[in-house]
Amino acid sequence: MLAIIIPYFKLTFFEAVLQSLAAQTCQNFKVYIGDDASPEDPSMLLEKYKGMFDFVYHRFETNLGGTSLTKQWERCIALSGNEDWLMILGDDDVLGHNVVEEFYKNLEEITQRGINVVRFSTQIIDEITNTTSKIFVNPKFESAADFYCRRYLGLVRCSLSEHIFRKKSYVKYSFQDYPLAWHSDDYAWIQFSESKPILAINSEKVSIRVSNESLTGSTTNLKDKRIAESMFYMDLVKYNLNLFNRGARFKFLMKAEVSIKKYRKLSLEEWYILFLKYVHNFAFIAFLKFTRRFLKSFF
Repeated sequence: MLAIIIPYFKLTFFEAVLQSLAAQTCQNFKVYIGDDASPEDPSMLLEKYKGMFDFVYHRFETNLGGTSLTKQWERCIALSGNEDWLMILGDDDVLGHNVVEEFYKNLEEITQRGINVVRFSTQIIDEITNTTSKIFVNPKFESAADFYCRRYLGLVRCSLSEHIFRKKSYVKYSFQDYPLAWHSDDYAWIQFSESKPILAINSEKVSIRVSNESLTGSTTNLKDKRIAESMFYMDLVKYNLNLFNRGARFKFLMKAEVSIKKYRKLSLEEWYILFLKYVHNFAFIAFLKFTRRFLKSFF
């Protein structure tokens, strides 16, 4: 069975989320709503949707998302029962009516192939639910590494809400606790997939809301996003570089270095990690340029 997890905080677009859940053509799911001590009480709205779909609402007494979004996701997931599959749905994103039905239609193939991560096509919507992008579709089968290369090149978009993943993969790896959970989902798909392909369901979509109230649309947290970016690329370099082709490896080595330099100098330990990776993936020109940058930073 599927558990849909909603880390709740803002009421503004929440009814649209609930409407999309009530409208699902297949109701074989349970919703777990974790209220992050929000000042905007959703109780009256939830009362309106009682009986329309199966849900559990829990209000946490302390706010956690303000300091760690991933920890808030995790305590919301902890509300769930014995479901094998999880979806974390933003409190402003909207499911197409057939999302759950399409997931179950593909479940036999997902099981046969041992797939751990599933994703839907997506479309961007604004504050008044107008569409502001084309529908983004993906290859039916794609490795997480190939997908991230396309994302890095700006050829595709990605968000948390469009994914369904095995609970056992989450339990094994959890989410990396980056500031604002920026890139935490990117890293999760690389880990959760365990080198098995991600299956794309392009026959239905998830509408992702980008507004002034959304994290993606906000421009007031650029420093935290830069710090998270640097942490993500260093983790990618340290633990997952072998998943990528040779060209991508050097792009990510450079990206890790540059992302740190956006807000501070590299530590000697970070230089050393990058040095070892350049040696292991030796290319004379790239290694020479790296050595020059290292020497210039200290002398």
